[in-house]
Amino acid sequence: MASEVRTFSPIVELRRYTLHPGQRDGLITLFDREFVETQEAAGMDVIGQFRDLDAPDEFVWLRGFPDLEARTESLRAFYGGPAWQAHRNAANATMIDSDDVLLLRPAHPETGFLLRHDRPAPGSDAGGLIVATTWHLRPEAEAGFPEVFEAVLAPMLDDAGTPILASFVSEHGENGFPALPVREDARVFVWFSPAPDRAVHERRAAASGLAEALQPHLARLPEVAFLSPTARSRLRG
Repeated sequence: MASEVRTFSPIVELRRYTLHPGQRDGLITLFDREFVETQEAAGMDVIGQFRDLDAPDEFVWLRGFPDLEARTESLRAFYGGPAWQAHRNAANATMIDSDDVLLLRPAHPETGFLLRHDRPAPGSDAGGLIVATTWHLRPEAEAGFPEVFEAVLAPMLDDAGTPILASFVSEHGENGFPALPVREDARVFVWFSPAPDRAVHERRAAASGLAEALQPHLARLPEVAFLSPTARSRLRG
């Protein structure tokens, strides 16, 4: 049977956790075993879980929601529910900080994640990389930047052979679950691309010639994260 194709999600969290040294694999094992289906049962989409190749003590993951109100309801249900109550102490013991969270929405209605894979079974080899690029925008550039991306920057990436999986902008709606903070001052454009390895992505980036076109729009240097999917990540390279 062919895998289901779904678009995920109108509201997305990009979550980056700083962990105590040596704790990442333990947290991933716990997460993939206990926190995937249980979060989805509470109405969330667990889109992807990753190791950042340049940050051995950081865990990065994505989850999605139908809208902000549903996000509030789902977070209340999950964090008040039995799975989190049973395993929260073990999860929290791995973490130094869990507040680096970007709340995002698709840059255009059709630019969310379109996933063609079933969720892998435990022990699967996900393979490939997901490259997450975060552009920090000047305040005056934020509103019009999605159109700049579509008209100018995306064609440059396409010419360089860089596929774009999804693109997002900051969601400035109210965080209805303040027990989990988000970066409310963020003004970002985040896009995701698959790559077989780092060298291929870096060759594509060098060929794209984006730096000069981007410079007027950015408040600071871009952040590029090379993300290796965990065994049960639905989003894979």
